[in-house]
Amino acid sequence: MRAFEGYTAIKVSIVDRVALVLMSNPPVNAVSRDLNDQLTRVMDEISECDDILAVVLSGEGRIFCAGADIKNRGELGLNDGQLTAHLRRTRECFHAIRECAKPVVVAINGPALGAGLAIAASADILIACENTSLGLPEVDMGLLGGCRHAMRLLGHSRLRHMALTGLRVGGPELYRLGIVEACTTAESLISEAMAIAQTIASKSPVSTRMIKSNLNTIEELSLRDGYRFEQDMTAVISKTVDAAEAQKAFREKRAPVFVGR
Repeated sequence: MRAFEGYTAIKVSIVDRVALVLMSNPPVNAVSRDLNDQLTRVMDEISECDDILAVVLSGEGRIFCAGADIKNRGELGLNDGQLTAHLRRTRECFHAIRECAKPVVVAINGPALGAGLAIAASADILIACENTSLGLPEVDMGLLGGCRHAMRLLGHSRLRHMALTGLRVGGPELYRLGIVEACTTAESLISEAMAIAQTIASKSPVSTRMIKSNLNTIEELSLRDGYRFEQDMTAVISKTVDAAEAQKAFREKRAPVFVGR
């Protein structure tokens, strides 16, 4: 099992083939350079770790992620390439979560604002607690932000209301809108997320990896092109050892034993 050493802005623990990744950048888990770079690195490490089959991503404390590190943003020069490099690192962090080979369940334990909303929107499955809120506060900061990521979650009018006014949407309303799979108490949030992740981890690693990759690919394709791609991938996965085992176990009315090939 990989040790996951050298992290200072996140904490990583492994439970039953599920990686629990906690953002740990007090007081509000703002996206500093360290947090940004370490989230990217850990998602890449997890992608390559065969012993990990799913991820739960959350924040330490009462805030999931308050967004960009505004206090230190002024240190970025406007004409020396620092800002351009910073923007590249930030978007690659979101892509690292979305493109992680293992499904990511995000447990939104408090406010997820701006870049924090983009982090949550980059995951595969979202659950919230009663203290959760999603918001786009950039209108009050002289910035633009994660609206394109938010479009994956929110409808036209609600997104624009949030972006133009700074409106925050709470956990119960997110559940009512179908944006999150559950709205739990703060105390049970991680256990609920771990239960979903452990169900994923019980499936064929080949299937979960290919399903996530397939969903990412077809998300912006037309119906015809997307379904054709999915059919092509079905032909590929049907030739795997795990697919044969799944079908044999079904016929024999027993639990399958997957080997990840």
